Amino acid sequence: MSTACPPVASKLPDVGVTVFSVMTRLAVEHGAINLAQGFPDFDCDPALVASVTAHMKQGNNQYAPMPGVLALREAIAAAVARAQGATYDPATEITITSGATEALFCAIAAFVNPGDEVVIVEPCYDSYVPVVRLNGGRPVFVTLRYPDYRIDWDDMRRAVSSRTRMVILNTPHNPSGQVLARADLDQLAAIVERTPALVLSDEVYEHIVFDGRAHCSVCAIPSLAARSCVVGSFGKTFHTTGWKVGYVAAPAPLAAEIQRIHQFVTFATHTPTQLAYAEALRARDPYRGVGAFYQRKRDLFLSLLRGSRFRPIPSQGTYFQLLDYSAITGERDHDFAMRLLRERLVASIPTSAFLYASDAPPVLRFCFAKKDDTLERAAERLRAV
Repeated sequence: MSTACPPVASKLPDVGVTVFSVMTRLAVEHGAINLAQGFPDFDCDPALVASVTAHMKQGNNQYAPMPGVLALREAIAAAVARAQGATYDPATEITITSGATEALFCAIAAFVNPGDEVVIVEPCYDSYVPVVRLNGGRPVFVTLRYPDYRIDWDDMRRAVSSRTRMVILNTPHNPSGQVLARADLDQLAAIVERTPALVLSDEVYEHIVFDGRAHCSVCAIPSLAARSCVVGSFGKTFHTTGWKVGYVAAPAPLAAEIQRIHQFVTFATHTPTQLAYAEALRARDPYRGVGAFYQRKRDLFLSLLRGSRFRPIPSQGTYFQLLDYSAITGERDHDFAMRLLRERLVASIPTSAFLYASDAPPVLRFCFAKKDDTLERAAERLRAV
């Protein structure tokens, strides 16, 4: 172009391309094993692909209703009722979105106004803070402390006040793998009881929990359900992260506000995929074995790391494993992750990517949602560090 572009004031001047995208690109460039970004390197159930294809061939290729295909909303409501005992009206209280990230964006944009405080538990998924800031909110952080990564509820009590508009949680927790228990959520309920705070609960790994644990949603506690937006996703559970279908369940007054935003973001989500997920959820046990499947992956990865200088931090859920590298080097986590990628050809994520208010410990995150031979090759390289 021959003319100069006018100067632009960025709304997010300190935000660049995410480290997740950077690490995946570098993994490709270096021919490294990618245990960084959280997606499987194996395929989903062929029956699910066949179902999407069938719905396309049947002509279901136009806009879905703005809140989502009703059959899918009904199936989600039934699944939540079975798992958590919570009742949602599929017609008015469940919204299908183009991935969980859109659900999070719409929920924050719907309720956070300039000057509002938003309490965020960190380490945290990297979309929370930028969206809060885009909407003029002020993040207030409660930090999960290395090495046990548990919420200090005294810290939460100090953080939540009459100025708090929202508390953002994530359970099972990315990147730590910790899972909140019912007792934790009872603590949260008592803290927010006399405040105007809403709760945004990111529960996309709800079906990936280990060692006999059960996922407890905020919607299982009536006093929390009344003020909460619960975000879920199908990508993690069905190994289909690229299909980008998520949802948010919330009381009708909250859902209506979320839909006001959603209609101007994506309006509607891919129709045949919604219909296929609805069919999958109507199966007798749609989530059968997913927790055990990933627990075996976790245990295999840990067994393969025996004899290395990495120290695993227990993962109770998700498909991520934190490894402490303090016995190897005193480097910053980002520097060590880059050296590991270039010298050992294994890509990971530095936990500093999830932190805003505290320094990063000597810990990297690895994704074990990979084929067994991928984990074997990666572990062989990590044992040699």
